Amino acid sequence: MIGRLAAGVLGAGAACVAYGALIEAHDFRVRRYQVPVLPRGADPFTVLHVSDIHLVPSQARKRDFLRGLGGLEPDLVVTTGDNISSPQAVGPLMESLARLTDVPGVFVFGSNDYEGPRFKLPVGYLLGHSGRSLGDAGGEASDLPTDELRAAFESVGWVDVDNQRAQIEVAGRTVHVRGTGDAHHHRDDYPAVAGPATPGVLNLGVTHAPYRRILDAMTADGVELILAGHTHGGQVCVPGKGALVTNCDLPREHASGMFGHKVGNRTAQVHVSAGVGMSPFAPYRFACPPEATLLTLIPAPDPM
Repeated sequence: MIGRLAAGVLGAGAACVAYGALIEAHDFRVRRYQVPVLPRGADPFTVLHVSDIHLVPSQARKRDFLRGLGGLEPDLVVTTGDNISSPQAVGPLMESLARLTDVPGVFVFGSNDYEGPRFKLPVGYLLGHSGRSLGDAGGEASDLPTDELRAAFESVGWVDVDNQRAQIEVAGRTVHVRGTGDAHHHRDDYPAVAGPATPGVLNLGVTHAPYRRILDAMTADGVELILAGHTHGGQVCVPGKGALVTNCDLPREHASGMFGHKVGNRTAQVHVSAGVGMSPFAPYRFACPPEATLLTLIPAPDPM
């Protein structure tokens, strides 16, 4: 009896892994939100948020999905890092994003824009929020062509905001952007971009890993909208319950999607992308399909 039960549990687990790897990992979706963050009287505009592509050149269905995003015709593209997982992926990535490269864009990098992925024990990810000390199974990470990737993005006019500020024109309006490096690997330097938000324009914060120290600092400075990735939405979720982990210090209910983040009397709208991809060493998802997000920004309501 116990043997049959154990076999049944193992069989169900194997079926879930197979579903996650063969079906859901390729069930690409576009999510849509309306976000009330613009100044009063401003015309709405759209932001395409793409994160955690983790591209390797052989991923034909993922590349087809990326090509199709051009049909959304956004006014601004934001990528929040972990774009590649192979040294040969920069050219295929830029070809896949070609329909978006005439649109203004900003970007920050994640760790997998610097170093290639390596095998980590899944139990380590599930037992701790960092997924590093318990999950690391050893081996050297390969260097990725970070400078080539940065140059490719900048060649189409996209702006690097990794621990930098920028002022860009989007659909006839000015947007002030501040970004940080990957907080998960302590590449963030918020003091380099800190300071009060500019009134009367959209102040946009961009970061790879949505650690609370970054969200708190940006919100306290008056940034209205913050975009991040990194979490993969939990990657493996329980239907009806959500993510098991966030791989950072956010609570599990904020593993993906829109939420308000409050510091004192200020609130920023935060969008955490569940991401387009995942590590090639863990090529599965469950109850958490891969996604890009189209955000329609609209004027904020007048305060009561």
